[in-house]
Amino acid sequence: MADVRQRCDWCLGVSDAYQAYHDQEWGTPVTDDRGQFEFLVLESAQAGLSWATVLHKREGYRRAFAAFDPERVARFNRRSVARLVGDPGIIRNRQKIEAAIGNARAFLELQARHGSFSAWLWRFVDGRPVVNRWREMSEVPATTPLSDCVSKELKTLGFRFVGSTIVYAHLQATGLVNDHLVSCYRHAECLAAGERLAF
Repeated sequence: MADVRQRCDWCLGVSDAYQAYHDQEWGTPVTDDRGQFEFLVLESAQAGLSWATVLHKREGYRRAFAAFDPERVARFNRRSVARLVGDPGIIRNRQKIEAAIGNARAFLELQARHGSFSAWLWRFVDGRPVVNRWREMSEVPATTPLSDCVSKELKTLGFRFVGSTIVYAHLQATGLVNDHLVSCYRHAECLAAGERLAF
């Protein structure tokens, strides 16, 4: 049977992997620190590029960045950077690579101070996703006062490549904000997942 479910416009016609990401991940609440770190690495790599470019290199990132283990990434050194700059499986931008390593260290410092990066981040929305009810993709913002606030806090804590636009994309991806169009079948699924959260 043909899949006739309605989806957000942005995921259509790019690739099967891109649509699967929309269907299975985007907007689903992420409450574990490893998952949050993975999206921090990937979203910061996206700066200036399309999400499709990053998503199609995700397995390369998983291999190159120690399965997104922040403790291991935090121990990367100059030789690690040189190796990563030469790795065709990822985006070979030295600044973004160095930022990912620095962000792993900042991530661990935040964990040590607050116990959990995820819990720290979710407190910005009081443990419940912001649920928007957009009807057109043109209504979806690139930044909000929430992303401005989180971006400012992250920069204060030493994170890099965490401007408000990148942070808003992170909040959307990890389900702190439900930006699926109301016509998209995933809007209701993510809404239900958000209602089950317990912080």
